[in-house]
Order: sequence, then structure tokens, then C-alpha cells
Amino acid sequence: MEKIVQTAGRDGLGEFAPAFAHYNDDVLFGENWNDPAIDHKTRCIVTVVALMASGITDSSLRYHLENARKAGVTREEIAGILTHAAFYVGWPKGWAVFNMAKEVWTEETRAEDAKARHAASMVFPIGQPNDGYAQYFIGQSYLAPVSASQVGVFNVTFEPGCRNNWHIHQAEKGGGQILICVAGRGYYQEWGKEPVEMYPGDCINIPAGVKHWHGAAPDSWFSHLAVEVPGENTSNQWLEPVDDSQYAPLK
Repeated sequence: MEKIVQTAGRDGLGEFAPAFAHYNDDVLFGENWNDPAIDHKTRCIVTVVALMASGITDSSLRYHLENARKAGVTREEIAGILTHAAFYVGWPKGWAVFNMAKEVWTEETRAEDAKARHAASMVFPIGQPNDGYAQYFIGQSYLAPVSASQVGVFNVTFEPGCRNNWHIHQAEKGGGQILICVAGRGYYQEWGKEPVEMYPGDCINIPAGVKHWHGAAPDSWFSHLAVEVPGENTSNQWLEPVDDSQYAPLK
């Protein structure tokens, strides 16, 4: 399981309540959620039931329902969990949480259908969840190696709204990256410049040392081949996320 990293406290309250932000990001999520005593899926279930018992049905409950779904809790499992808990914490609370859970797991079904249509539209596989780099992405991405010798080529797929952080491909000589859109619609943006919309067949050349990000449009899956340009002493420098204020104006 990839280590959980949380920044919501600092993002939302870092200046106003730095101590609270520290406890939220570093202690609650940084230590407690990474405690190996219980597995991640079980921890998600416990959290949902605890919030349900407390009568909390705001955005925090939705976040943890979505977290449980991503951890592998199925529609049948969440229905059974909430039904069982309702006998002990109260029937009205069960109704309230079920209404939100239906939305979360219905969205999952729609997303899976859209994902299947996207996969059928291209010749390259979507691959596996890009868990190794999840901390550098907002939303879910997938990675499928196409070539691992001579020149690295990877098919990277983004769900709608998913994008990677600002980053820079560093190299003493050569280096950089080439992006070739193979399906869907997405965006590429360099620091200080306007976003560039990408469609299948579009190609972007990214020199070493250029700060940039790329990802899906808000309403479309997006896949591109990422071609690693050979160079000397190459590395990838990950920077800050592309926050909602930067991303929201995109259509």
C-alpha cells in the first residue's frame, strides 16, 4: 500500500490554524492512517461507520465513502455494512448515508462504462492503476509500459479531471519528454503560458528544464504516449499540484 500523504489541512487552514493543519495532515493521516495494524480497506469501513454513528453527512462523509470505494469496497459490501450499522446507530442515519452511498457507487458504474468505451477507442492498453506516482496526481491515472528498452515509452491514461502536478524534467544534456495523444481530450500547459488542448494525433515536445503539467479535460478520459527522451543525469522534479483555481477555467 502506497503511503498516504494528506495536505488538505495545510491547503485549507495552514495560515489560519497551523496546529490543526499539522494534526490533520501529519498525525491523523500521516501516522494514524498509515498504521499497519489494520489494512486500508478496513480502516475506510470503520471511518464510514463512525461518521454514520455521529450523524455526519457532509462532504467529509462523501470523501470517506469515495475513499472506501477506491479501497475496494463493493456496492454489495457497502449496502451490507450500512444495513448492519443502521440497526445499532439508528434507522434515519442509515437512510441519510444510503442516499449518499447510492450516488458514490452509481458514479462508479458510470465511470467504469466510460472507461470501457475509452479503452475500446485506442490500440494501446490502459494498464494498471498508477499507484507508484499517485501522490503526484489529482484523480486516478493508469500506466501501461509500451517499451522499456532503448527509449522508454508509456501509455498514460487519465480519468476525467485527473492531472499531474507541475513538474520539470531535469537533465544535464538532452532529456525532456514527448507526449503523443492517442485517445480522448486533454490539456498540456507550460508555466506562464496558456493551456494547449490535445486531441488524438497531437504531439507536444517538452524540453528539459520546462515547468509544466498535463492531464484530462474535466469531461473526458485522456490517454497519451509519454516518450522519455534520452539524456545525461536525467531526473523528474515534482512540484506543487495544479489546484482547482488553475484547473477550473478549463472546459
